[in-house]
Amino acid sequence: MEITPISPEDFAHFWPTFRAIVQARETYALDPALTYEQAYHLWCELPQFSFVAKAEGQVLGGYYLKPNAAGPGDHICNCGYMVAPEARGRGVARALCEHSQRVAREAGYRGMQFNAVVASNHAAIRLWRALGFTIVGTVPDAYRHAREGLVDTHIMHKALG
Repeated sequence: MEITPISPEDFAHFWPTFRAIVQARETYALDPALTYEQAYHLWCELPQFSFVAKAEGQVLGGYYLKPNAAGPGDHICNCGYMVAPEARGRGVARALCEHSQRVAREAGYRGMQFNAVVASNHAAIRLWRALGFTIVGTVPDAYRHAREGLVDTHIMHKALG
């Protein structure tokens, strides 16, 4: 697997994964009606960095990295990760998160914060904890899950310094 900066062509291959994850309404608090152009802007243009994981020409997943806040809070970054359904369980999310931490350190970030990890996303929470993140707060009933109704979200953090 190789992880490289995302190109417009890569995003075109990533788009079905992005669309399916957002429309599932299980992990991402994004409008399920986002257009391709809006999604490209959110994932590829607004963040400081966007990367894609590929193997044998197939896009397995991707991530973005951006400051979590502006000004005096811009030393903490925020990331979002998506893995294609057919690539789950193959270490893609772990590789993306480890890569994002290296990129964040090289960019001078002192910490990484995930603002809204859906509490029912047990696989992600297990992985983030295994990679050194801790839950620093919980927002009750902050996510309208498509199948489970209202569920909590966690704020997770890891110091990078």
